[in-house]
Amino acid sequence: MADSHDMVKKVFTTNSARVETNKGDAYYDSLFEKAKLRLKALKKQRPLKDIDMMDIVESEGVNRRDFMKWASATTATLMLPPMFTPLVAEATELMNRVPVVWIELQDCAGNSEALLRSSAPTVDDLIFDVLSLEFHETIMAASGHQADAQLEDAIEHFKGKYLLFVEGAIPTAMNGQYGTIGASGETFQEHLERLSKDAAAVVAVGTCATFGGIPAAAPNPTGAVGVMNIVKGKPVINIPACPANPANMVGVVLHYILTGQIPELDSLLRPKFAFGYRIHDNCERRAHFDAGEFVEEWGDHGAQNNFCLYKVGCKGPMTFNNCSIIRYNEGANWPVGVGRGCIGCSEPDFWDKYAYERPMADANIKAPTGGVEKTVDQFGLGLLTATTIGIGVHAVTSAMVGKKTVHTKDGEE
Repeated sequence: MADSHDMVKKVFTTNSARVETNKGDAYYDSLFEKAKLRLKALKKQRPLKDIDMMDIVESEGVNRRDFMKWASATTATLMLPPMFTPLVAEATELMNRVPVVWIELQDCAGNSEALLRSSAPTVDDLIFDVLSLEFHETIMAASGHQADAQLEDAIEHFKGKYLLFVEGAIPTAMNGQYGTIGASGETFQEHLERLSKDAAAVVAVGTCATFGGIPAAAPNPTGAVGVMNIVKGKPVINIPACPANPANMVGVVLHYILTGQIPELDSLLRPKFAFGYRIHDNCERRAHFDAGEFVEEWGDHGAQNNFCLYKVGCKGPMTFNNCSIIRYNEGANWPVGVGRGCIGCSEPDFWDKYAYERPMADANIKAPTGGVEKTVDQFGLGLLTATTIGIGVHAVTSAMVGKKTVHTKDGEE
C-alpha cells in the first residue's frame, strides 16, 4: 500500500515540464529601467519606414483598447510581468527602427506563407507591415540583379544592426552545390555565412532552418543542416515548427526592440517564452489522458468524443512548443484541436523520429520528462490504484481495462 500511495502521489504531484524563467523582482526592475532607456534611444532614431503603427492598426478596425489588450497578452507571452505592458506597446510602435533582412534557402516558403495568408490581419501580422523589411525574395518587387543590389545595399548600410531571418535548411553535400543563388552561383552556405557576418543576430525560422527539417530526413542526400550548424560567433535564435507561428516571430523581434538583447534560450537555442511549455501539459485533451480515455483507432467512439490521441501517435509528451496556447489562424485552432495528433515538428529530427501514427509506447523512445515513457496501458493501470486509496479518480478504467484487443497491421493481439 505504501508503494502504491507513493506511486499515485508522484503521478499527481509531478511538476509541469514548463521551463521556469522567473528571475525575481530585482532582475525585472533592472530590465524595466534598461528597456525604458532602450526605447528612449530608439525614439531619437529616424524611422526606416515612414509608416505609423497605430495608423495601420486603426485602419484595420483595431482600436486603442484592443491594441492594449494585445500588448497585455504579448507581455504575458514573453513571460514578462504586467508592468511591461506599456513598454511592449511602445516597442511595437517603434518596430520601424529595426532593419530586417529575410532570406530563403532550402525550403517551401511555408513560414512566409504563414505570415502572408491570414484571412483577417491581426496585430502580429500588421507588425510586419511596419517592420523595416529591407529584403525578402518572396514579397519584394525587385528581381535578378536589382534584387542582388538591394540586398548588398541593405547589409552594407545597416552593418551590425540588422536582424537576419533565415528560412530553410542549408545543403552541404557536394560542396553545397545542391543549393546556389544569384548570378554568381553563390552556395546557400556561402550566402548564409556572408550575410550573418555583419548581422546583429540570426533568427532561424521554421524547422528546416533550425534543425534541417524535412530536407534533412534520412537518407538526407543533400546533407541538409540547420543554421546553428553553420553560423558561429553570432547570436542564433531558433524558432522551429512547420510552419513557425507568426506570434513567436513577432515575440523575438519585440524582445530585441524592447531590451536590445535576444530572449533567454533553451539548450536548443529556442526562446523559452515560446518553447518552455510541453504540448502535453497544456493540451485540452489532457484530462482524457489522465482518465485513461484514448482514441484507439481513427473514427471510433474516442475520436468522436475528443479523447486523447496518444495511442494513435500524438507526440505531445515529447514536444515543446506553445501551439496549444497560441494556436494558429488567428488563434482559431491547432492540430490536436482538429483531431490530428502532434507530430513533434518543433523537435530535432522530427520527421524520422516522430512523424508516424504508431503509439509512442511501441516506439522505444523515452519521453524527456518522465511518466509517459511507460506503455500507455501501464500508465493507466497505475492510475487505477488511485481509486483504491480514496482520491477519487473515477474515470480511469474506461479505456485501459475495457479495451481487450489492440489492432495492429497483422490483426489483433
